[in-house]
Amino acid sequence: MFAAGRSWVLERPADLESLWQGLDETDPEAEEHIPYWVELWPATLALCDWLARNAQSLARSRCLDLGCGLGLSALVASDLGAEVVGMDCEEDALRYASGNARLNGVPQPLWVRMDWNHPGFSAGTFDCIWGGDVLYEQRFFEPLEALLLRCLAPGGQVWFGDPERTVSRNVWSRFARRGWRVRNQGQVVVPFEHSSMTVNVWELSRL
Repeated sequence: MFAAGRSWVLERPADLESLWQGLDETDPEAEEHIPYWVELWPATLALCDWLARNAQSLARSRCLDLGCGLGLSALVASDLGAEVVGMDCEEDALRYASGNARLNGVPQPLWVRMDWNHPGFSAGTFDCIWGGDVLYEQRFFEPLEALLLRCLAPGGQVWFGDPERTVSRNVWSRFARRGWRVRNQGQVVVPFEHSSMTVNVWELSRL
């Protein structure tokens, strides 16, 4: 895998389709644990390139990677000199992310198992917060905004990679109505499987 100007080696247990077939359909919580984290989504790749273009602002900054999955964007930022916390609610994701950090010789980010509905960080902890394709359900908006309002330091920035999903189309105007400065920093067409996906990089800050 090539991203942010260098090659990366990423290990994962299997692809999403294989793991999905192994889920227990009788488990009422199975839908909450669909292993989306095993895939490297185009939004994450777009974010990685954005982070590389903003390397100066990342150096020595305190950063949070929301839903870090296999860890790539956290590793990119750590490699650029940021102090990164990679957060995911899935223990398996964090185990592979930690292993991928070792494989790539990157200073270890702090990997934290946490549900964004119940963040345990102190107020104003992070200078930069980002997430790739994390707004794929409408119910995620309220807890994510609450996390941002609590955890983002004054003058901090938020970056979302979003692949033009119908469900997230109105999210950005919703943020703006709630007092956020919202900027579309451009579109990137990212190859994905046998096709491609258009990803927008959105930047948020408080007015």
